[in-house]
This record gives sequence, structure tokens and C-alpha cells, in this order.
Amino acid sequence: MVRRWIASRMSRIEASGIRKAFELAQGLADPIDLSIGLPDFDAPEEAKEAAIRAVRAGHSRYTLTQGLPELRERLREEVRTRLGQPERELMVTSGSAGGLTLALCATVEPGDEVIIPDPYFVMYVNLVHLAGGTPIFVDTYPDFRLDPDRIQAALTSRTKCLILNSPNNPTGVVAGAEELRAIVDRCRKAGVLVLSDEVYRSFCFDGPCVSPAEFDPNVLVIDGFSKSHGMTGWRLGFAHGPAALIAEMAKLQQFTFICAPSLVQHAGLAALEADLSAHLATSKARRDRVVAALSHDYELTPPGGAFYAFPKIPSRFASATEFAAEAVRHRLLIIPGSVFSRRDTHFRLSHAVPTERLERGLEVLRCLARA
Repeated sequence: MVRRWIASRMSRIEASGIRKAFELAQGLADPIDLSIGLPDFDAPEEAKEAAIRAVRAGHSRYTLTQGLPELRERLREEVRTRLGQPERELMVTSGSAGGLTLALCATVEPGDEVIIPDPYFVMYVNLVHLAGGTPIFVDTYPDFRLDPDRIQAALTSRTKCLILNSPNNPTGVVAGAEELRAIVDRCRKAGVLVLSDEVYRSFCFDGPCVSPAEFDPNVLVIDGFSKSHGMTGWRLGFAHGPAALIAEMAKLQQFTFICAPSLVQHAGLAALEADLSAHLATSKARRDRVVAALSHDYELTPPGGAFYAFPKIPSRFASATEFAAEAVRHRLLIIPGSVFSRRDTHFRLSHAVPTERLERGLEVLRCLARA
């Protein structure tokens, strides 16, 4: 009887392989967990104090659907100034995941195709299915660069949207200005929406991050506080783009999330005053350590941002799934590439962990490569 109640679309929604690793960690004694992409620093003290003040002041009611006016205006002005687009509109969302959900449900219809460069963040495929669309994968192996010609070849009359993610999860690769400019230009000519997930924008190690929105004001950007401010559980994000599209997303938010958590929005306003430079420096140092430790034994494209690396498995293993299982026997948790890709040749590790744990994990990986 129960199965009759479950919508057919749920057969296309897969359980998260990342969450499976998280659950596995709970059952291991003293695991070396390099699997989950969580910042290892706490939320800013400014945010904590603002949240406490908001509780005591009774700010526990709904805010406007588009967001707390003070927070929204602050974010909107920062975005408009940075991109030089005074007409750009912005709304506050319940995490960047909430923004992605609103964006795809507001734009994608059954029969529409959504281009997703491979490897990709696991949520994209499932949200496209939820919206009734069809994911179209564009291979970026071996160096994970975005190739405008490959994107062009994937465009059809049914293409509605292209999802970009830079810095990328799981590879850490940062897209360059020229490739983004070319891709945006081709999508604009084809009438295709570019949706840019920039939740890791604060973690660019070798120069400033370039947003595809710099080349077209119609690019829709999803961003948030989770990674940049160590506020993953607070669920605070924002989206900015053309006013007409933001208005449709806000309309949908009225009947889904209603608004981002009110107390958290007050905290977010204060979090914008925090100095995050030390966290970026620490993350860059860890990236450098991962590259130095693994490049001799693994084929690795050096990550330019985020807090991940995506090495290729040693040739003696048949798949990354097999390699990850072997790593578990050494109490090391990593994510096989099949979670993020149609290939299963690489694995993701997160270096957003204490130095001692990272060094233990790197030593296990060196041993596995040399066994």
C-alpha cells in the first residue's frame, strides 16, 4: 500500500553517497575522516552574539520572503558594486541548497535539458530530476577544465540551463575568465540560462575568483554563508540575478521555505563584519600540503580553491569504490568518484580538517599507493 503513495519521481532521487560516508564514520573507532566538506572553524563570534541578541529581542517571527531588509540591502549593494550591475536583484534563501531548489523549480520543466559538467556536486542531478528535467553531462576529464566547445556540442533546442560550479566540488578546480566568457557568450546566443553555484567563492587560493555573471547580468548566482563563515547548519544563503527571475523564485519561496530562519538572518548581517582572512590562509596552506604530499604517488590536478582534492586512484585498483573500501580498512574515510561522476576513477578528500588528522590521512594514502 505504502509504495502506491510514493511519487514516481522519487525513483530518480538517489540517497547521498556523502551521507553514507558520514554514517559510516559513526561506526568506526577513531576514524580518519577526510570525507565530509565541513569547514573546521566555528561561526564568527559576531554572528553568535547577534543571534543571541535576536533571541532576546524576540526576533522570532517570519521576515519578508525576500529576506530581512537590512541584510538583503547589504548583500545587494555588495554584489551590485562588485559586478558593476546596478540593476541586479537579490533575495535571501534557506541555505544555498534552498536557492538551488528554487532556481531549478522556477525554470526547469519536464522535457527540458540541464547541462552539468562532470564531475559535479551530487545535489545537482537530483534537483534536476525533482524539477522534471533531464541532466546532460559534459565530461571535463582529465584536467577538469571547462571546455567551451564541449559545452557548445551539448546544446540542443531543449537545453534550458547550464550549471557551473567554481571553485568546484569535488575537484577544487577554479574556472578561468576566458573559458567562462566564452561559455557565457555561447549560452547567451542559445538563450540558455547560466546558473552559477559560487558557495566556495571565498576559497580561491591563487587569485580572485571570476564569476560568469561578470560577463552577462542574466547569469543567476547562488551563494551562501555555510562554507565562507563556518555556518553550515545555520542554513543561510542568497541568490542574485535578473529581477524577473528572482521575483519568480521569491514567489515559490512563499509556498516552500517561506523565508530563511529569522534569527539566522540577523546573525548573517553581523557575520559580514568578520575577518575571514586567517581561514583562507589556513586552507591554502592545507591545499599546498595535500599537493606536496600526494603529487608523487597520485595523478592530481592541483586544486585552486574550495577545500577538496580529487586524485586519481592507483592503477592496481579496479575502481574508486574498491579503493575507498580498502581505505576504510585503514580507518580512512574518503568519497569514491562515482558519487560525483559517471566515472569511478578518482576519489575526493576534504582538507578542511585539523592538521594532525590531515597528516594521518595523507600517510595512509601514500601507503596505499606504494603497497
